[in-house]
Amino acid sequence: MLVAVRIPLALSGGRPLSPGFRAGLGAAFVLLLLISAVELADGREARFVGLMATVPFLAAVFAPWQAVLVAGGVATAVGTVFAFFGMSQDDLSAFINVIGIGLATGIAALVAVVRQRQAERIAELAKLATIAQQAVLRPLGPKVGTLAVAGRYISATAAADIGGDLYEALDTPYGVRMIIGDVRGKGLDAVRTASIVLGSYRHVAFERADLRAIVADLDRAVARSVGDEDFVTACLVEERGGTLTIVNCGHPAPILIRRGEVITLDPPSPAPPLGFMPVVRSRVERLEPGDRLLLLTDGLAEARRDGEFFPITERAWKLLGHGTVGDGLASVESALMEWVHNRLDDDIALILMEYAGPSQPTLSPVPSWELGATN
Repeated sequence: MLVAVRIPLALSGGRPLSPGFRAGLGAAFVLLLLISAVELADGREARFVGLMATVPFLAAVFAPWQAVLVAGGVATAVGTVFAFFGMSQDDLSAFINVIGIGLATGIAALVAVVRQRQAERIAELAKLATIAQQAVLRPLGPKVGTLAVAGRYISATAAADIGGDLYEALDTPYGVRMIIGDVRGKGLDAVRTASIVLGSYRHVAFERADLRAIVADLDRAVARSVGDEDFVTACLVEERGGTLTIVNCGHPAPILIRRGEVITLDPPSPAPPLGFMPVVRSRVERLEPGDRLLLLTDGLAEARRDGEFFPITERAWKLLGHGTVGDGLASVESALMEWVHNRLDDDIALILMEYAGPSQPTLSPVPSWELGATN
């Protein structure tokens, strides 16, 4: 057994063994010990040597090919010992079984190579998916204009942080403008549509004085890029001098948190999503210092446990009313994952912003987004 330990250490170059390496060898040696115990208990004749061919295959499930060769080599050696002492003059079946163990070791090593290459490919694809997601959703905050802002993306798929939910916050000549949206569907097509919406928004948010004009531009961009039954729900928010303007295109309403009170900012009238030519009406609110606004996608609104929805409205003040805006979103994610037992059905995008009060007057009329400009 000491030899069996030294061999994998040599193969790893003296570095600590990976969890897969240890798990594969551990499982393989446990199985080998069990078969050996049965063989010893059965008597002198070698009846169960052939079962040792399963040892390298078990190692191949978890470990790289080097560990498979180690496990197979040890199994072949142990099988040879049993075959030698249990062989009769006219019976060579035990040694035939030993040859089978060697062949099984070679096949299992090839299986481990294929499995390892597939695992590396999947890991690379997951990494590319994360890069694509980061390219679509840029980090927010901690300040956008005069507002404290934080964004968070919670993926329903543990293996990849990619989906069709979107958000952005920009400091424009017309105030701080934010968008949150959800593309119908999943996968790369949804990410493509989300990137189109965000790319269009990042341009027109600086060009259009009215949020309704931005909605019209985004609607045309979506209609040109998706099928007849595809759409994007979206909520657009503008904060300018303490005045909050909201337009909603079939999206969950923002939640305003004010002095312990939670207010759902429903639109004056419903409007269809982008892609269906929405005609929107603005809702205007006057902000107070300390107000916080949560923008969310329906993954949070519809998260449920045993048929019961996550009570975001009832718990909003407790979760979001304290600490920084980043702390608030971390609290929401923690409470949500506990509620659903770490099993989400849909991705979630969140923006939390805080209004600190009127900004101090400055001598320069140049907006903060135009850094380095001169009068």
